Amino acid sequence: MKRLPPKQINSKVHRERDFRALSKLAVLLFMGVALTAGFLFAARQHFAAVNYGYKNEELRRERQRLLVEQRQLSLAKEEAMSPAVLEPAARQLGLQPIAPGQVSVRTEINQTQSHPATVMQPLPAIRQ
Repeated sequence: MKRLPPKQINSKVHRERDFRALSKLAVLLFMGVALTAGFLFAARQHFAAVNYGYKNEELRRERQRLLVEQRQLSLAKEEAMSPAVLEPAARQLGLQPIAPGQVSVRTEINQTQSHPATVMQPLPAIRQ
């Protein structure tokens, strides 16, 4: 085997640029960025849907709580308006129960007497 002498001067190697490889790398980089953006968008949509579900469930609980409160308030209103509660309150104010002589019942109703007709009068014109 023949070797070159140890002090041989090598010439500089000039490489040609491979633009096809550079364009392939650029396309690969673009595809990777697009894929990453897609995953980030999907993750954002997923977390938004989960957050929406939590808010929806919270609103359902709030609605149930408000319905229960509405039923309780309605029951308290009906209890406050019951005759058993109103009668002692009326007596404290000085009211007395109705005596039989205070009520008159009208048994005769004259069917021939007609009710007076209501006359419709035109509304005055509005000037602008």
